[in-house]
Amino acid sequence: MEKIEHTTVRTNGINMHIASIGTGPVVLFLHGFPELWYSWRHQLLSLSSLGYRCIAPDLRGFGDTDAPPSAASYSALHIVGDLIGLLDHLGVDQVFLVGHDWGAVIAWWFCLFRPDRVKALVNMSVAFTPRNPKRKPVDGLRALFGDDYYICRFQEPGEIEKEFAGYDTASIMKKFLTGRNPKPPCLPKGVGLRAWKTPETLPPWLLEEDVNYFVSKFSKTGFVGGLNYYRALNLTWELTGPWTGLQIKVPVKFIVGDLDITYHIPGVKDYIHNGGFKRDVPFLQEVIVIEDGAHFINQEKPDEISQHVYDFIKKF
Repeated sequence: MEKIEHTTVRTNGINMHIASIGTGPVVLFLHGFPELWYSWRHQLLSLSSLGYRCIAPDLRGFGDTDAPPSAASYSALHIVGDLIGLLDHLGVDQVFLVGHDWGAVIAWWFCLFRPDRVKALVNMSVAFTPRNPKRKPVDGLRALFGDDYYICRFQEPGEIEKEFAGYDTASIMKKFLTGRNPKPPCLPKGVGLRAWKTPETLPPWLLEEDVNYFVSKFSKTGFVGGLNYYRALNLTWELTGPWTGLQIKVPVKFIVGDLDITYHIPGVKDYIHNGGFKRDVPFLQEVIVIEDGAHFINQEKPDEISQHVYDFIKKF
């Protein structure tokens, strides 16, 4: 880990912290919520040892990267803009893109906005969702899961932050990272995070020192930067009308754990396996469903995921 270099890059009006290691073709790793560059620690070491230059930023709002206060600064156009600026600063023309959770959502948008900058994509957890011109995403989720659904509860600025404030940061991180229940995560008002168990012992893939690293950053920044991604969901929808109906035109491998909450959203399995996904992502080459894999698959099964990434990108 001490071989990983940490630098700050000025891009798109913010200062972005990046972790990088290795030389060769560039692999750009995009983390999710509530995470950091650190979520890719295993893949950075593994892929760099196989001849790649691995770069994992703290995305806008996270860790040591700037966190503009307004949720209106967190649309997909902002986040992809940060990444294009990062690549331009580094003099990198094209990358292999690897995304998970929110990083996967951003990676899909990256491929829609700037396919010329992507050699191939390995995305995890969140399948492509074509823009529905008739309904905003949060409205759709509310209709599907109700007001207590976590994304709906995250919408009102300050509300969930108050609930988070009743817990130490380590408990919050453990609740998120160790969840294995594939049912829709809900945070009923008045119950909040008590609805999610804090594990008594950590699973073997998550060390106390890993939790401590996340805690060291989130205890300073809070969670508002990450929450702003959810609060900008409808804004992104409003801004991206011109891309309605566009296909993802880069080679793609998709990986999901069979216990991932995202895999159990009504209609998703049918979409992934029965032609919808391939229609919208015509260069989809592989879909991997990992048995007994939960949401944070890149940390839970690091060697398997590194191998999957390598097996795909080495073809190009």
